[in-house]
This record gives sequence, structure tokens and C-alpha cells, in this order.
Amino acid sequence: MSQESPGDQVDEALADAGLPTPDVVVEPDADTLARSVASALVARLAAAQAVHGTASVVLTGGGIGTAVLQRVAALAAEPEREVVDWTAVHVWWGDERWVPVDHPDRNELGAQQALLDHVTVDPEKVHPMPSSDAGYDSPEEAAAWYAEQLAAVAEDGGAVPRIDVLLLGMGPEGHVASIFPDSPAATDERPVVAVRDCLKPPPTRVSLGFSAITAAEEVWLLVSGEGKAEAVARALGGAEPVDLPAAGARGRQATRWLLDEAAASRLPRG
Repeated sequence: MSQESPGDQVDEALADAGLPTPDVVVEPDADTLARSVASALVARLAAAQAVHGTASVVLTGGGIGTAVLQRVAALAAEPEREVVDWTAVHVWWGDERWVPVDHPDRNELGAQQALLDHVTVDPEKVHPMPSSDAGYDSPEEAAAWYAEQLAAVAEDGGAVPRIDVLLLGMGPEGHVASIFPDSPAATDERPVVAVRDCLKPPPTRVSLGFSAITAAEEVWLLVSGEGKAEAVARALGGAEPVDLPAAGARGRQATRWLLDEAAASRLPRG
């Protein structure tokens, strides 16, 4: 991957808080970005398995997120590539739309079609968020259940298990997962929250909260397109997470902004 410095746009508050400075990686176009992120993800999961025996990833939807999963599936079909034991990967989701299980808006369905149907996974290690027809009376009840699932796998009584890589897309207004600007979810301290009245349809969702997102070892933000360039620049320039949630998406060990040239077009060069 090629790497560019974010320069003066990096939030100086990260250093003051002892958090790692974000890495900013820029690729020429969305297709190259998807290919390079897929290769990096396979390598990162394989490295985690070498250390821990298992790996854990949080998936995202959206165009670039789905393209990455398709590329990962293609790599899994190439035996000469670095191997991930998919039976030893815990798969989680960053957010989900409150729609029926077979609805095309489901992030779970997109991930199944792009990746999970093409690799051998352990069903007990795949953790989709509940659908609206799964027997829960409300998204709040579903969010509470998903928080219980996270805690059940966590060690030492924690709320969130070890997450090696948490993938996030970003909307043009700066939302990540289903945390939108100036929404209650932006200040909710619970690991999983119900979200209503989203600015983008469908309006009702279940989402990881910031306390879960920032518990991940590494957070990777996958962003393509000129329409998101302003939000990228604002996020790396120190915007408040309440105003621009992507600015609050930070990993414990690393935060990586993985961009195409269009999405990076408003960042300073040099």
C-alpha cells in the first residue's frame, strides 16, 4: 500500500490522550483500494491467528466494504496466498438495518454473498445482529442481546472481546456504523445501541457504539469517492465526534484511514 502523511490535519488531541496517530493510506482508485485492503486484512487476520490461535473481525457494508470482502473471497481461493483459517475467525458486524433477515438492505446478507458463502466458517463464531423478524419486540431489545453476545466472548469480565480489525465505511456527512452526526448514538456509552430516525434509510438500525468501536485493536476506515473528501479532511483535522462521528473512530493500537485519491483530495499534500 502507498502511504501519505495527513500533515497538519491530524488531530493533535490524539497525542495528548496517548492515542496513536492515524495512518493515512491513499490508493489511486476504489478498485485498487479494495484489492490492497483485502490483502492487508488477510495478512492481519493470519498474524492474529499466529499469536492467539483465533482472529476477530467486525465487518461493514457499503460499496467499498463489500468490494473488500469480494476480494478477500478471491484471495481465499488462491492456495499460494497467505492462509486464514476461517473456522477460527469470529465475525461480528458494526451495524445492521432493522429489516427482515432476507431483506437486501441487510449487511449480513451482503457479507454472506460477498465472502461468507465462499469460505469455511464456524457458524458458532459468526455473530450477525438480529433482524426485525427474529422475535425481538424492538431494536432496543436486539441491541441489548447483541451486547450480551459480545460480553459472553470477552475475557476477564469485559464488555467487548478482543477485536483484531474493525472495518468501517463512512457516509458523506461523516457517519460511521449507524452513528450519525448530532444523534443520541453519538453520545451513548453503551457498546451496542438502537438507532432511530437515521438520516439515511432505512431509519431504524442497531449499531455498535463508540465504547465498542474504540475497544478494537485496530480500526480501519474505508472511504472512496470525492463526495466524502470534505468529511475525511474534517475528521483528520480534529472535528468533534458528535459533529462528525468518523472523527471518534479510533483503535487502541492503530487507526487507519484507507482512501482512494478522490476521497483524499482535500487533504494537504507533503
